Amino acid sequence: MTALYAPARPGRSTSRPRPRPTWLTRVRPEPVLLVSGVALVPWLYVLARTLPSTARVAHWNAAWVGLDALEALGLLSTAVLRLRGDDRHRLTAAATGALLLVDAWFDTVTAASGGELAGAVAMALGAELPLAAVCAALALGGTPKDTRQVSPGTPPTTASPRPPRSTRT
Repeated sequence: MTALYAPARPGRSTSRPRPRPTWLTRVRPEPVLLVSGVALVPWLYVLARTLPSTARVAHWNAAWVGLDALEALGLLSTAVLRLRGDDRHRLTAAATGALLLVDAWFDTVTAASGGELAGAVAMALGAELPLAAVCAALALGGTPKDTRQVSPGTPPTTASPRPPRSTRT
């Protein structure tokens, strides 16, 4: 544990005061998440029985352009954060992967049968789902940060790619 969260030992003072508990540290989120997930199950049945199978949407183009813009922003920010060695790339990768899955789902279920559906399935299988898999691997830490090439038979190292500094003066 870090000094921030470790209990103070007698005779030792910590350099930082303990942070005040917030509502999120006092309330456990797990029961809220569990109850919400269970409550959605009957709601799914209500939606399936009452929603019409077709609908006219006023801002259909804005919805799709907005979704694709968020995907582009997520892919770009994930790449930039990863190139900088910033571990926050895992967060953007997780969000971007979810957006790509949603895009693939809605593209295929809203497409008209025939050529439009074939194009949506091709896009899902050729781009959106593979990119979502890459994002999932990045979010879960499935790929190493160090992308240096290692020759066959050489064990991988965790050493810095920079040569060591000379100790001569």
